[in-house]
Amino acid sequence: MAEVSAEARIGAPAEKVWSRLTDWSAYGEWNATHTSFPSGGPEPLAVGATFQENMRLMNFPAEVAWTVEELEPARVLAIRGRGPMAVTVATRYTLTPEGDATTVRIDGEFTGATVSLMAGKLRDSAAAALHESLRRLDGLVA
Repeated sequence: MAEVSAEARIGAPAEKVWSRLTDWSAYGEWNATHTSFPSGGPEPLAVGATFQENMRLMNFPAEVAWTVEELEPARVLAIRGRGPMAVTVATRYTLTPEGDATTVRIDGEFTGATVSLMAGKLRDSAAAALHESLRRLDGLVA
């Protein structure tokens, strides 16, 4: 298993951050690993919703079939998916309001037999992507 996380304080209210976070048509503007949603994002956004995402991580393309596992608007979005080579991917976005600002935390987890072979590189690459994504998100909403 490989686990990664990143956290940043963004100078915008949680509702504004959430709106950008769940704007599927503009997801690639801030998400550093995202390349496309072949059939669009999860609409409507609800627990149990499924969607496909094309991603790029460690310079490898991957398609992940996601399911929304937890949803609390403007607070929590947790998704879990299946990627190539039977890798399971989980991502959790947590927004904590702090007045006119929001702390955004992204936690990621990769599990599967092939993950153990490249856990260190995967962890480094995913962590860098999370930090870059938060930097971009801050630039778009602040």
